[in-house]
Amino acid sequence: MPKVRLWKTSMPIRALIPLFALVAYNVAGLPSSVPRKSPEFTIAEPSGKAILLSSLHGKVVAIEFFFLQSGHCTRVARMLDKLNTEIGPRGFQAVGVVFDPPNTPDSHGELILPAVNFFHLSYPVGYSHKVDVDTYLDRKPQEILNIPQVVIIDRKGLIRAVSGGAGGDPRLEDEASLRELIERLLSERPEARSGPKK
Repeated sequence: MPKVRLWKTSMPIRALIPLFALVAYNVAGLPSSVPRKSPEFTIAEPSGKAILLSSLHGKVVAIEFFFLQSGHCTRVARMLDKLNTEIGPRGFQAVGVVFDPPNTPDSHGELILPAVNFFHLSYPVGYSHKVDVDTYLDRKPQEILNIPQVVIIDRKGLIRAVSGGAGGDPRLEDEASLRELIERLLSERPEARSGPKK
């Protein structure tokens, strides 16, 4: 009786085990599916004013979570400022959230005001602690932190797209692609809010 070889490979099976572990890690590290409801989040501006994310309900919101020390992050911040100036009057709002890099002491956002003035940013930029940012982004401890993280929220308060992390969409850091998405979301009907009429 002839021998039947079921699987011919030059790679030993032991060599495939790390590959399977890597695939499992990447699948586990994917961000939650979108769309999903945006959690509440508080942004502390240098003036002491606190912005609740829920106060922007009814607008299309782009939040950039970023490091002031990153040239790429500040490039995206300037792009958001341009879009906010051009599209803001139609219901778009950019918001910046500065946080400190891992393994560094909390700066409490001391450099935000000088940076906002230097880059001429006209939209709200505030500070948040690393742990609060990780909680909002649902970032697991083993996940690599990619910056900036851009989160797009529609008029109904649903996260529709994210840029950073495994499975994120880097096109959100490109002006033409982001503009196209914002325009599409602005064309969607806003959800009527219940409550007393003023």
